[in-house]
Amino acid sequence: MRKSNWLLLVLALALSMFLAACSGGDDTSETDDTEGTEESSPEQVLNLIEASQIPTMDSSMATDAVAFQFLGESMEGLYRLDEDVVPQPAIAAGEPEISEDGLEWTITLRDDAVWSNGDPVTANDFVFAWRRAVNPETGSEYGPFMMNGVIKNAEAINNGELDIEELGVEAVSDTELLITLEKAIPYFHSLLTFGTFLPLNEAFVTEQGEDYGLSSDNLLFNGPFTLNDWNPTGDNPDQWSLVKNEDYWDAETVQLETINVSVVKETSTAVNLYNTGEIDRAGLTAEFVEQYAGQEDYVTLPEPTLFYLKLNQANEALANQNIRKAIAMSIGKQDLVDVILANGSVVSNGAVPQDFTTHPETGEDFRAINGDLLTEDKETAQEYWETGLEELGVDSVELRYLGGDTDLSQDMDAYIMDQLQENLEGLTIDISAVPFEERISRDEASDYDIQNSGWGPDYIDPNTWLEMWTSTSPYMTMNYENEEFDALISEANNELITDPVARYENFLEAEKILMDDAAIAPIYQRSRAYLWRTSVKGVIFNPMGADFSYKNAYIE
Repeated sequence: MRKSNWLLLVLALALSMFLAACSGGDDTSETDDTEGTEESSPEQVLNLIEASQIPTMDSSMATDAVAFQFLGESMEGLYRLDEDVVPQPAIAAGEPEISEDGLEWTITLRDDAVWSNGDPVTANDFVFAWRRAVNPETGSEYGPFMMNGVIKNAEAINNGELDIEELGVEAVSDTELLITLEKAIPYFHSLLTFGTFLPLNEAFVTEQGEDYGLSSDNLLFNGPFTLNDWNPTGDNPDQWSLVKNEDYWDAETVQLETINVSVVKETSTAVNLYNTGEIDRAGLTAEFVEQYAGQEDYVTLPEPTLFYLKLNQANEALANQNIRKAIAMSIGKQDLVDVILANGSVVSNGAVPQDFTTHPETGEDFRAINGDLLTEDKETAQEYWETGLEELGVDSVELRYLGGDTDLSQDMDAYIMDQLQENLEGLTIDISAVPFEERISRDEASDYDIQNSGWGPDYIDPNTWLEMWTSTSPYMTMNYENEEFDALISEANNELITDPVARYENFLEAEKILMDDAAIAPIYQRSRAYLWRTSVKGVIFNPMGADFSYKNAYIE
């Protein structure tokens, strides 16, 4: 997908912005006898893998990193993040005009942006898309999550209290968009780079009906690439490609002709494909990090992405605070990042990552201010466990654990299961290792007791890490509610919206409450290790939205 201080964020992520990796090679071609030989231009083709299918390409329905990755390559919104994590005009022709009270944003659109069917991209495409995202009949999760309390009347519309025409977005003309906010939003500019705010061609989407976004044939594109041969229910569901969009307004900048993508879940398979030259990037698990660390094409990528256990309090045992604390404190997190991951990831003991956001007055990192809140302490965990069992009147607990089906996920989940069962007498864990799409579905249905989950920021503000744990959040699938926590977040996003220091203090206090409740069990902040070919240049890493941007990428 994602604080406060842009400059410090850029410095903190400086090593993460540009990724140099390798493909295409340095082939030379032979010319006629009089001209000798000269180096040819490498083929501008990139071969990549993903660990899972694309669940949807409907920007109103997308909630996961894979969907947002390919939406980000084939679609374009008003603004796009650059290498310094700063929003730059995309479909917008320039910077927004903002009213003195911060509530009205007037944005002029460029007049040379077109859809892949030749239709111009207009202001109405944004009006239609945003209305669709908050329309309760659409069933979008991220529409309300991103727009409620932000765009004027979004929440009332989503609650069925107002017509969608009352949403605070208006097409003044084909090239002028007027956005009215519920209140001044300090991170709204960065929000406009996110996939939920992409435009949609109303006539095309309406014609496709329920089929929209389910295959390449049911999509239109306005971004640097078009998505080809993607059909999750077809004969070859695990392969697709991105092809340069010659009708893209900035096509001259795009140098890659094709990006081929295959689904590969096993790390060993990915490494073999990389070593045989069939792909240009392979993510590494611990055993391969040890083998390849130090090579020229070995890359580590720190990022502000947290992983944690979601603890569903619909389960009677997990509704007990002592049981939750016992689970959170009984996992050997340092061994997990050192041995299981071994890729530069660090232990997480809070709900907000390190090197992400700084205090607006002191400049101190959020994580440094609040420190370690929920740490590994197996002896204390056992005391909490015994107290919790006594309160429940039982001597054993059985919990369903929802995890992923990739090699790394299964290794981590097996380790966590062993830690929990070994350190908490009477606990039995039943693991379900399921594909990514099924895990999303089961999460939305609250069909789990414990879930190994991760989150990357959606915009540039600490709120992206904390608001999702409020009782009214669409992401709240674990039945947690704390009135004091809810009140702090509400106050931060309403009464304190123009007081950055007081607002920040609310976030600090809210995190302490969340961790004291052990609403989630923080595990680690991710860094990723890759084999990445050194001839691939210009790939930009985004700490929010799509993980990577290939618009400026090329093969050297």
